[in-house]
Amino acid sequence: MENNNLIQLDNVERIYTVGETQVKALKGISHNIHKGDLLAIMGPSGSGKSTLMNIIGCLDKPTSGEYFLEGQEVSKMNKNQLARIRNKNIGFVFQNFNLLSRTTALENTELPLLYSDVPSKKTREMALKALAQVGLEGRELHKTNQLSGGEMQRVAIARALVNNPSLLLADEPTGNLDTKTGNDIMAVLKKLNRDNNITIVLVTHDPEVAEIARKTIFLRDGLIEKVKVNGE
Repeated sequence: MENNNLIQLDNVERIYTVGETQVKALKGISHNIHKGDLLAIMGPSGSGKSTLMNIIGCLDKPTSGEYFLEGQEVSKMNKNQLARIRNKNIGFVFQNFNLLSRTTALENTELPLLYSDVPSKKTREMALKALAQVGLEGRELHKTNQLSGGEMQRVAIARALVNNPSLLLADEPTGNLDTKTGNDIMAVLKKLNRDNNITIVLVTHDPEVAEIARKTIFLRDGLIEKVKVNGE
């Protein structure tokens, strides 16, 4: 595995059994994602986007093929090992924010650290730093019902960043936002990618969102149809 590869997918297949029928969601995906990449995944409904995202995020395992993350073959790991990889190496951002209600931005951001051995004082420092990185200074003690949609997504990004993951996965991160707010969120992600060299993989149906990425993978029927380097 090359040193510059954060992710290496080798002939990854995912087959689901529905009743007596086998459904091939992924039919042999091979692709390398380099450290510091900003990558978009696009494709029509049923193309395999969510399945691929779940495998990259260690939420699911391939039926066959190999998946290496930072040199570790995670495709052969058990559930407990995958959970440790998710907690340590991967941050998740979702369309629906998934914040706890009636809690502050700071408390939401601290949440992933509650399951670690980080001292409480350090936990607060790390959460405040993550919130500052997404431009929420002065809003740390506001509760979720006092935040706009864009601010809630910034909190979700801060929560994903707080463990200093090597990989950030964003699933339709602008899907619930208006165009201007969505553009602001993409600017935050692009800045994090540029300034922190954090690898970001985002699933989107919006071509304008995908254009912000350096490269776009187009899926169709469980296969990579084409790879586009944006700006070319």
